[in-house]
Amino acid sequence: MDGIITILKPPGMTSHDVVAYVRRLTKVKKCGHTGTLDPGAAGVLPVCLGRATKLASFVTAGDKTYRAELTLGIATSTQDGFGEIVRQVDASSVTLAQFLEVFYSMRGEIEQIPPMSSAIKVDGKKLYELERAGKTIDVPSRKVTIIDLKVINSWDWATPQPRVLFDVTCSKGTYVRTLCSDIGKALGCGAYMSFLLRSRVANFDLQQAITLEQLTELVEKNQLTQALIPMVQAVAHLPAVEIYSTAVKSISSGGTLYPSGIHRMAQQITPEELVRIQYNNQLLGIFRAKQENQEATARMIFRPEVVFST
Repeated sequence: MDGIITILKPPGMTSHDVVAYVRRLTKVKKCGHTGTLDPGAAGVLPVCLGRATKLASFVTAGDKTYRAELTLGIATSTQDGFGEIVRQVDASSVTLAQFLEVFYSMRGEIEQIPPMSSAIKVDGKKLYELERAGKTIDVPSRKVTIIDLKVINSWDWATPQPRVLFDVTCSKGTYVRTLCSDIGKALGCGAYMSFLLRSRVANFDLQQAITLEQLTELVEKNQLTQALIPMVQAVAHLPAVEIYSTAVKSISSGGTLYPSGIHRMAQQITPEELVRIQYNNQLLGIFRAKQENQEATARMIFRPEVVFST
């Protein structure tokens, strides 16, 4: 069984717990998620089954959308509601206008320092493992992109702990709790992420997501295929290159795709860009565009990253 099931992860379960549950339920040995969602958070968690596990890294490369709540006036050790309070001040003097100025300044490419309670690896060790061992290290900053920000609602201005509900669309590797913490630091009063719901991962959103209870019911009724999303849809964010039937055998064997084998493709493909190679809407592989310079001309060819045999 090959494909992706979009799970609505409940709060209180780790992403690994969800994968283990799906594996036991479906009896598909090869299962994997497409990017960790904090145990306390809820939302979209695509789980890959069978050959689709090879696509996990390409799904995580897509952007993500979250709905989050930020509470001003409190900073915690984990930057969310599950850590210890490390600072608490009266934020009643902060105005909505001041907040919005800082909030929208976060759009674009920014630097983030992931929290020690994260699963980021430094020198082969996950940060939360080091934290549990009582070790603290200097975590290198990383560049992430905040694609869009939108305030949904806000409450309790002129009180010690104003709250703001907002949507954020961001690149891979962005920590929303760190975004909340950085906004609080910029305002001088501290802040933590008091709620998080992931509403979209690449092409997978809440409308597709099913609960673990719904998944169990589908399995009991032998209707699991109703929840299974085809592999080609998992990488629909990548440009499509449709090939001729004569090129299928070579591509499925891991051969390079040359212009003569291309039936049609997106016009704006640049060197080093990843594309999905398909025939009759069947995913054959993920290839990388390469510019090949010949004596008088240059042409685009495609070399394999991941191949699915037919």
